[in-house]
Amino acid sequence: MKRIVTLAVIALMLVSACGNQDARLAKANRKLGSKQNPIKMFFVPSMEAGKVVQSGEAIAAFLTKETGYHFKVAVPTSYAAVIEALGTYQADVAWLPTYAYILAKQKYDAQVKLMTVRNGLNKYRGQFVVRADSDIKTLEDITGKIVAYTDAASTSGYIYPSAVLKQRNIIPKDHIFAGGHPQAILSVYSGRADVACTYWSPPDAAGQPMDAREKLFETYPDVFTKIRIVDYTDWIPNDTVTFRKDLPPELDSQVAEALFRFASTASGQATLKALYDIDGLERATDADYDVVRTTLKALDMDPATMLK
Repeated sequence: MKRIVTLAVIALMLVSACGNQDARLAKANRKLGSKQNPIKMFFVPSMEAGKVVQSGEAIAAFLTKETGYHFKVAVPTSYAAVIEALGTYQADVAWLPTYAYILAKQKYDAQVKLMTVRNGLNKYRGQFVVRADSDIKTLEDITGKIVAYTDAASTSGYIYPSAVLKQRNIIPKDHIFAGGHPQAILSVYSGRADVACTYWSPPDAAGQPMDAREKLFETYPDVFTKIRIVDYTDWIPNDTVTFRKDLPPELDSQVAEALFRFASTASGQATLKALYDIDGLERATDADYDVVRTTLKALDMDPATMLK
């Protein structure tokens, strides 16, 4: 009898949870895109938040003009916060790095719509950088050193480089999470860390480096001579524009198409360049990111476990 009562209670709890979920979805989608319930578009804090917001607002203004929907832009304090926002209907659209998308897909069935393009490539690598006068010449020299990663959900700034070190049995003395790619570079520049792990993209047509150091060049013009590259990770599919699940289909398609058009305009290209060094957008599917899952599996790194 006690077991029957227990099962009945569990069943009622499940029904209640499903009911609450349906209620949250209905509330999230009610007049979505109106002034009262704007589409929430979130960005990760991989760059200086104020500049990200400025670019985000420009994207939102274009989307409003194209679709008639209203948008609200936000930059939470971590990648994880953006992922959770997608799962709790606090965010409808998110500009997510590769690994953050993998987590959002696995935990909340988030839907990738677009992939970024840089220098004609839809992939990039992570890099290990040190001070120019450092005695670190190879990855093996990182043993016993302090490493500055960007964020625990950053593909090039933590997941891939930490996997490389694990694979080679290289054990740092300690590590920190700097909160972004420029911040990780600055940790090494200032002497707070010995090594930084950030994104790498090929130099532009003029030969100017376009990796994470470039974001500091205006303020620290000696960054390219003070900070040198030691090694790279494997190639990684580029970051994403991801939608939460269960968006109204018409809104979903209109916003995705408007973003694609935005990337083809001169003003859009300038805005995306200022945002995350993006040159363009192309359509993407979840299958484009299977290579990341394969890599994680080969290294015995489970996304769900790592998120905890």
